[in-house]
Amino acid sequence: MLTRVPLWIGLLGATFAAPAHAVEADFFTNELYPVLEAAGCRQCHNDNGVASSTRLQFPPKNASPDLIAAFGLSLGALVDRSNSAESLLLRKPTARTSHGGGLRIPSSSEEEQALIQWVDFLAKREADPHSGIDRGPADTGPTGPLRRLTHNQYNRSVSALLGFETKPSDQFPSEDYVDGFANQAHGQSLSPILLEAYSKAAQKLAISAFRGADRSGLIPCKPASPTDAACRDAFLTQIGRRAYRRPMRPVELTAYRALFDHQAQAEDNFLAGARVSVEAMLQSPKFIFREVGFQQDEDAYRLAGRLAFFLWDEAPDESLLDAVERGKLNTAAGIEATVREMLEDPRAKPAMDEFLAQWLRFDLALRAVRDRRFYPQFDAELVDAMLQETRSLFRDLLWNDRDFMTLFTADYGFIDARLAAIYDLEAPPTRFSRVSYPVESLRRGILGQGTFLMLTSKPADTSPTERGKFVREHFLCQMAPPPPIGIDTSLPEVTDERPVTNRERLSIHLSNEACAGCHKLLDPIGLGLEQYDAIGAFREKQLVTIFPTRDEAAKKTKTKPTEYRLDIDVEGEVVGLKNGRFRNPMELGEILAAEPSCRKCVVKQLFRFAMGRQESFDDRLTIDEAMRRFEASGFKFRELIISIATSETFLRGSS
Repeated sequence: MLTRVPLWIGLLGATFAAPAHAVEADFFTNELYPVLEAAGCRQCHNDNGVASSTRLQFPPKNASPDLIAAFGLSLGALVDRSNSAESLLLRKPTARTSHGGGLRIPSSSEEEQALIQWVDFLAKREADPHSGIDRGPADTGPTGPLRRLTHNQYNRSVSALLGFETKPSDQFPSEDYVDGFANQAHGQSLSPILLEAYSKAAQKLAISAFRGADRSGLIPCKPASPTDAACRDAFLTQIGRRAYRRPMRPVELTAYRALFDHQAQAEDNFLAGARVSVEAMLQSPKFIFREVGFQQDEDAYRLAGRLAFFLWDEAPDESLLDAVERGKLNTAAGIEATVREMLEDPRAKPAMDEFLAQWLRFDLALRAVRDRRFYPQFDAELVDAMLQETRSLFRDLLWNDRDFMTLFTADYGFIDARLAAIYDLEAPPTRFSRVSYPVESLRRGILGQGTFLMLTSKPADTSPTERGKFVREHFLCQMAPPPPIGIDTSLPEVTDERPVTNRERLSIHLSNEACAGCHKLLDPIGLGLEQYDAIGAFREKQLVTIFPTRDEAAKKTKTKPTEYRLDIDVEGEVVGLKNGRFRNPMELGEILAAEPSCRKCVVKQLFRFAMGRQESFDDRLTIDEAMRRFEASGFKFRELIISIATSETFLRGSS
C-alpha cells in the first residue's frame, strides 16, 4: 500500500544556508505562514484533519522556523510552473477551484497578494527543492504530564490487590474525554473533590479488607502478637510490591513500619496496623499515578505496569512482577512473548472491551434519551442490547483473528429478540447468537448497528451532521473544526406550510459561507444514512410531525399534531475520498474498509488508548510500522496490539 506523505517531509529538519533563499524563506515564515494559519488551513490540513488524505499537511504547531520555511518550499509541488495563475496552491484557498474548505482567502485581498507572490516565486524557482538548504537535525516533541489510573483501572486494581470485587470509583467525579478517550494524560485533572474521593475510598476499602478478620488472606503469616515484626514486614513487603508495582525501598518500608506499629499498638490489634497501612498505600501517588516513584534501574518494573494497564486495564500481578525479576522483560523476544501470553489471559478481553467502549463513546449511548412519542420501545435494556451487539462483533473479529476491517462490512450480527424486532429480523434461538443478514438487507457492520445509529441521533430524530462528524472523527481520525463564534446554528422550523426533510433543512448550512466549509464535509455522510431512524430502524420515508403550539392554538383551530411522510433522498458522499459516493450503510462500510486513512485511523485510535495521548509528529515511524504490520497480518487486531505494545515508543513510555 502506498502511504501518502506530507509534501514537506523530505525537507524535515532543513536549515537554510545564508544567503541563498534567505529573504524568500523569511517572507514565507513571517508573512504568508501567519496568513494561512489565520485562514484556518491547518484545521483541515493536518494528520488528523478532514483533509488528511491530501498531499498538503502543515508541520507541527511547535515547528521551528526552519521547518516552516521547508514547508513553504515544499508547496512548489502545488504550483503550475508554466502558468502560476492556474496553481492549485492559489486556486483552492481562493475557491476558484472546488475546495472542501470553501473560501479561505478572499480575492483582491492583501492576503491573496502575499499568496500570489509566493506562488510566483515557487514557479520560477529551480526544480531541486533542496537548493540552498543544509540538512539539520529534526525537532523533538515535548514530554507530557503524568498519567493517573482511570476510574476503571482503579476499580480493577483495588479489586485485584484486595481480593474482593469492588467498584468505589463509580462514585468518583466523571472523567473527561479528551481526543476521544478518557485516559488521555492532559485531560486527567486531580481536583480537590477527586482527592477527597480517593481518601474516602481508601478508608472504606481498608476497613472492608480487615473488618474482624483478614478477609482475603492478605497477611502471609500468622502474627504472634499485635506488633509481630517479622509478620509485619512480610505483609508490608508483599502488599507494597503489588500496590507500588515494584519492590518497596528500605526508606519506604521504614515509614510503613512506623505507621503500622503505631496503629497496631493503639488498638492492640495486628489487623489495625494492616488496615492503616493499606489505607495509606491506596492514597499514595505511587499507587494513584502510573509511573511515579520509579528509578532508572527499575525500568522493567515500569514497563510491566505499562503493559498491564494497556493489556489488562489493571496493575501487574505477582506473575508479571516475577517475570520482571527473572529478566523476561529485558529482551525484545521476551517482551513480545510476554505480550502474547498476556493477550491469552482472560483479563485481556475486558481490557480491550474498555478500548472499544471509549473509542465508540458507549458512555454517551448510556446517557441517551428518546422522545417516547416517537420511540416508545426505547429504554435502558434496549441500549444495553445495542452495546452488547457491538461488543460481540468486536470480540468476534479480535479474538478469532478475523480481518478487523470487517467491522464496517460484516453481513452478520449478534442480536437478541428486541434488536431483531428493531431490525425487522426473526428472533435468534438464543440471546446474542450470530445472525446473518438477509441478502437484500443493506444493514452491514457497525454503521448498520443500533449503537452507531442511535448514538449519532437526537431525542426525536436523526442528526446527519452528528453522523458525519462521528465517521470523520472516529473512523477517519479527521477532526472537524468547531463552528465560527457567533454563528447561529439553529435550523428553520418545520411548519404545516412547509414540511421538509432533514436534507432540505440542512441545506441552509451550505448556503451560509461561514458554515459551508465544514458542513459540506459532514452532512453528506449522514444524509446517506437517513433511511435509518434514531434507534436504528429502517424507514422508507421520513415522518415529520408538527405539533400545535400555544400561539397556533390561539390563532387557529388546530389542536392535534399533523404528520407528513416525506420521500428520503439517500445519496451520500464522503467528500475528499475517491469514489466516496454511497446510498446505504453497506456501501459506506465498503468505502471505509478499503480506505487507507480509515485503516490508519484504527492504528491511531489504539495508539492513543495505549499511550494516553494523541500521536505527535515524532510518532510517525511508530504509526507507519504498526500500520505495515497490521496490513501484513491481514488486518488482525491482535497483531496490531502486539505491534504497539512492543514498539520503541511504547517501551520508552514517551509522553
